Amino acid sequence: MSGRSMLRPYGVRLMPMAKRVLLGTRDLLFRSKLGAVVAAAGADVCRDEAACDLAVLELGGPEAMKRIGELVRRGVPVLAYGSHVRAEWLRAARDAGATAVPNSEVEERLRNLLTT
Repeated sequence: MSGRSMLRPYGVRLMPMAKRVLLGTRDLLFRSKLGAVVAAAGADVCRDEAACDLAVLELGGPEAMKRIGELVRRGVPVLAYGSHVRAEWLRAARDAGATAVPNSEVEERLRNLLTT
């Protein structure tokens, strides 16, 4: 398999075992939960956007969309998440090339991305 991600059904990206995961979230408790998922999969949380293999980003306006676009252009898979009542943000993230899910699904989706 090449270093590029592939799409599986429902837009889920298949990662060649991501090692460095960027967690872009403002909520420290949620960051801790996502960090535990990353660690359980044998990957590392990364703070360097330029060195990450996968980015998990909280949606929250135009800056998030700009960040998603930049990462996608560099070939970094992005898992974006946000409130289910902000369907327009989820849709915009998908349009920008991210896999976008509501908050309630991000842990499971991240686990799948890291272990599949």
